[in-house]
Formats: sequence, C-alpha cells, structure tokens
Amino acid sequence: MTDALRLILEDTDGTQLETSCTRFAVIWQGKEVWIQQDGRGQLLIGVDVEEGDAEYANLLLRPLATNLVSLQLEMEPADMSGDDEDGHVHGPDCNHD
Repeated sequence: MTDALRLILEDTDGTQLETSCTRFAVIWQGKEVWIQQDGRGQLLIGVDVEEGDAEYANLLLRPLATNLVSLQLEMEPADMSGDDEDGHVHGPDCNHD
C-alpha cells in the first residue's frame, strides 16, 4: 500500500483539480490541521502545537448521518505546571502514574 494521498480540490465554481501528496494541512481557526495516511489504510489527523502555545487543540469527531461526520476543533488551556512541581514529563520509561 502506498502512503500517497490522492486529493481532489474544488473551487466554488465547481472546477476540480486532482493532485497527490503524502500529507497535507488545512489552516483552520488559525491552526494547522495535518492529515496523512499511516501505511495501514487509516488516516492520521493532528494539530500542530508550537512551543509556548497557551492552548492546545482537541479534535472531536461526531457522526451526523449515514455518510457524514462533524469535526470540531476545541481549544483548551495548556497546563504548563504538570502533575509534578519539578516539570517532569511522563514517558514510556516512567515507573509511576
């Protein structure tokens, strides 16, 4: 399976342009929403977070109808303090919760 995505871009007048890429971004509410294929036939959708951002984005996907879904971008305050006062970042090698 290839990781290239075939895109169809359509203008308001209905003119279509077909292209392909490995990933693309949509600027939505001032954030880059990136879409790419994971190599297993699934789409990965993420929002870029820049260092120093005071908020981070949650993407909420809700079913609307048989063939439609709603994608909502919600911003939440970034908790810079963390659980530990020393600024520890929890990772896969942590031995605590």
